[in-house]
Amino acid sequence: MVAKTTRNRRARKSQKKPSSVQLNDEIVSQYIIDNPDFFIRNARCVESVQVPHPVRGGISLPEWYMARQRNKIKQLESEITLLMEHASANELLFNQMMDLQIELFKAQDLNQLIVILNTWAKSLGLSGAYLYLFDDKWLLSAPSNYYYLALNTLQFDFIRVRHLQYSQQYLGTLNSTEIDFLLPEHGYVGSVALSLLGQFGDLGLLMFTSTNPEHYQAGQGTLLLEKMSEILPILISRWIMRIN
Repeated sequence: MVAKTTRNRRARKSQKKPSSVQLNDEIVSQYIIDNPDFFIRNARCVESVQVPHPVRGGISLPEWYMARQRNKIKQLESEITLLMEHASANELLFNQMMDLQIELFKAQDLNQLIVILNTWAKSLGLSGAYLYLFDDKWLLSAPSNYYYLALNTLQFDFIRVRHLQYSQQYLGTLNSTEIDFLLPEHGYVGSVALSLLGQFGDLGLLMFTSTNPEHYQAGQGTLLLEKMSEILPILISRWIMRIN
């Protein structure tokens, strides 16, 4: 009897003692997840809940949910539109690459190949295209007719380390020292696209220039540059011998 009385007192005492658990977003969210029928059992509560709104002051939970869904649909529509634009751009890029590749294979010598590259670049609104071959990979010394394409590998390293250390392509701007090194006689250069030639980026450099500082920017696609940099060494080998 005494034991039973003691248990009853403890039970009443525990009922009066407030819970020490502090509710927070995580606990409430987890409870709703663990009890999916909560909103069924509390339908009236759901209708009366007001969610803060920047214009209307407050809206009901169903209204807030519908607005959220509408925003999500708009976001998905924007993403689909962007994907379609990318697909169209990739198709255009592919066609440009195929046309250029056909013209490059028609070149009778390296000088003509460079003219084709330059003409193609200007047809896209660029300032020009430039080709450089690293002097430790190609036989460019006299009596070669292409010695003017030689670029000293060691002297180029300051550009490689700054812009091409982690990628074989660079899109962006160059400082005056870098521009003077690559283009001793140049006009205004706003931005450039640089691409190292060969699988390991050790055969040379392809460069396109634009007067627009924002034409080439980090984050733009480099697929065209990559493909051109794979094809060019194969074509160049028709007229210049590799050293190693």
